[in-house]
Amino acid sequence: MRSKFFTLLSLFVFLSLVVAACAPAQTPATAPTAAPAVQPTVAPQPTAAPVEAGKKLRVGLVTDVGGVNDKSFNQSAWAGVQKAMADFGLEAQFIESKQPTDYEKNIDAFATEGYDMIVTVGFLMGDATALKAKEYPNIKFAIVDNAYFGDPDPYIELSNVTSLMFQEDEVGYLAGVLAACMSKTGVVGSVAGMEIPPVVRFVTGYQTGAKSVNPDVKTLNQYIPSFTDPAKGLEVGLAMIAQNADVLFGVGGNTGNGGLQAAKEKAVMGIGVDVDQYLTFPEVKDILITSAAKNVDIAVYNAIRGLTRGGPKAGVSMSNLANSGIGLAPYHDWDGKISQECKDKVTAATDGLKAGTIKTGYQP
Repeated sequence: MRSKFFTLLSLFVFLSLVVAACAPAQTPATAPTAAPAVQPTVAPQPTAAPVEAGKKLRVGLVTDVGGVNDKSFNQSAWAGVQKAMADFGLEAQFIESKQPTDYEKNIDAFATEGYDMIVTVGFLMGDATALKAKEYPNIKFAIVDNAYFGDPDPYIELSNVTSLMFQEDEVGYLAGVLAACMSKTGVVGSVAGMEIPPVVRFVTGYQTGAKSVNPDVKTLNQYIPSFTDPAKGLEVGLAMIAQNADVLFGVGGNTGNGGLQAAKEKAVMGIGVDVDQYLTFPEVKDILITSAAKNVDIAVYNAIRGLTRGGPKAGVSMSNLANSGIGLAPYHDWDGKISQECKDKVTAATDGLKAGTIKTGYQP
């Protein structure tokens, strides 16, 4: 009996060993974390190429202190960016500078995010733009209203910078021709912003153009050390009107807009600046006989188009009457009130400036 028991026991043990040997091996407790560890090196590969191929160009705009809604050149620059964004499918943002100390940090904000182009707006941003262009040589920069000069050519070092410049003295000249021709008092004024080259070009051309029509015309001008002080612009404009000025040229962002508000308040004629302010500043459109427009939007748009084609080229890109980069805006509501004689004088001055037979009086 005992022998039979041990025989059965031996058989049971033998069968247990056989079953254990045939059973699937148990997975160690750490195995579930091991398999996923391999996946990241493989899974992203199918999507990596399409993401890079579809990468959108990114453009950042840094405004001057006037802000993006200044009804003037900051607003026009952003309009150019927006058109490029729609036409070329790129991404774009703007940052408004509240004070000059913001310039560098605002450029840094776009640069550290890896933007492909940074557009800076205004002469006052010249130093900050040059500094940051050297710091970020792989980013394209376009600056409105500032060019760099020196020997050797500064654009050798600033090989990633394009300066978008305008011959404001030419369109200022045309504004002066029209102002003097329309004036009944023989006194015209300009309410100007900071005394920097673009503003000085406008004012010089305006005064020269006025005197070409009437050598005895009195040209009033005051530079105001701000582009964001419409209250001061209004005060200066009213003072000029008190001196019999019946045409005011607002030349200085929101400060110049204050001069146009003075013209509106006293029902005298006004001339806008930088853009067609009949469209951007409708509050004063009924007194605007024209605007001395710079096609900042087109210049910015063309620079961004250059980016999509591997550019733009470093150096100065000049806009003038000859290439239609500047010009007087339409007369709008005043078209029927401006005599054919005055219109003809503007046309003759335009032709003379294009041909180089008329000088604006501005000396660089």
